[in-house]
This record gives sequence, structure tokens and C-alpha cells, in this order.
Amino acid sequence: MINVFYETNFRLESEPKYIHWINRVIETESFEVGDINYIFCDDEYLLNVNQQYLNHDTYTDIITFDYRNGDIISADIFISIERVRENADSFKGSFKMELLRVMSHGLLHIMDYNDKNEEDIKMMRTKEEEKIKLFHVEQM
Repeated sequence: MINVFYETNFRLESEPKYIHWINRVIETESFEVGDINYIFCDDEYLLNVNQQYLNHDTYTDIITFDYRNGDIISADIFISIERVRENADSFKGSFKMELLRVMSHGLLHIMDYNDKNEEDIKMMRTKEEEKIKLFHVEQM
């Protein structure tokens, strides 16, 4: 089950469409959906999570807590809407595309994709683009 929580004023437009897309992202990688919580927040909220649980004192766009059990994907995925907006501006892209990128990025990490070296980063970006395109395919 996919749940969406808001710790900021931001709200997903057409939340069911995003949930359907997340399910498809997971299914296209031959995994099953477990309990996945997306928590949308601001920079300070995510900084607090980063400090409290990871002992990092830095701002970030996403933190994923992976509870995967075999092929069943379960996680808490925290996303800073402020970071997503700033990244979209920095990369001269749209907020929606950056949000989809970050949302898929967290899932891809759980599904064994990494971004530690150049080869991994290239694969991660390819997979992100592939998953973003799924969002734009006509959904039922």
C-alpha cells in the first residue's frame, strides 16, 4: 500500500495518478509493492530527520529508509519540496519533472540501483528517465 503524508503546505495534484505511477515503477522492475510512505516536507523537517537518524548535518532533497523484504518494496521516503524546487531551478527544468525524478530515485535505490560511481550514476539517470516516461503514458 502506498501512503502519502504532508508535513508542509504542498499537495500532490491528482494523488491517485502518482500512486498508480509508483505501482507501475515497482512492477516494471519485477518487484512487489509493500508498505511505502512518501512524506513531503520542508528543508528544516528533512534536516532534522537527517541529523536525528543519519547523523548528517546537511540539507538534502530525499532520504529513503529501506525496509525491503526480498522482492517486496517497503520504505519511508522523505522528500523536501524546497530542495526539489531549488533543484528544478538549478537544472532549468520543471518542478513536476524534478519531483518525479526524486520520487523514482528513492525507489530505484531500494531496487538495487546506486549512484556511487560514474557508471552507476549513468544507469540511475537512465532508469529515472525511463520511469518518468511511465508517468506520461496514458493511465487508466
